[in-house]
Amino acid sequence: MSDTIPPRSDLNYIRATVREYGSLIGMPNASIFATPQGDGSPYIEIGDAYRFIVEERGVELECRETKDLDELLYWLFDGITFSIASDYELRHRQASEDSRRQLFAEQEALLGRIRAKWRDRKRVEHQHVLDRYPFDDTSR
Repeated sequence: MSDTIPPRSDLNYIRATVREYGSLIGMPNASIFATPQGDGSPYIEIGDAYRFIVEERGVELECRETKDLDELLYWLFDGITFSIASDYELRHRQASEDSRRQLFAEQEALLGRIRAKWRDRKRVEHQHVLDRYPFDDTSR
């Protein structure tokens, strides 16, 4: 996958890109909403910038804004891959292992299937977490 994303703000283009990237991680039906679903699913608004919004039951829980399409797509797939990686870890759980070992590795691998720089970025983010809260395989 190329590391260049054309600067486009068209919702149909974004949806097609989400489906394309989703197919790379086994989710060919991945999509993005343009209106709140009320269930905590993220949606986007496009104006002078991209707004990534998470709303549940009419309460806005998160709102991020960027002018960078790559950043918006990263936010979307960060959440999608976390969910997939969590399911993976649950199915492959090792009793003597900190559950984050598999979760982090799987999320990084999934992001890497889409864009190498996303994998690398997530690896750094995970390392920041681990610097504060190291793996603990002994508490199992």
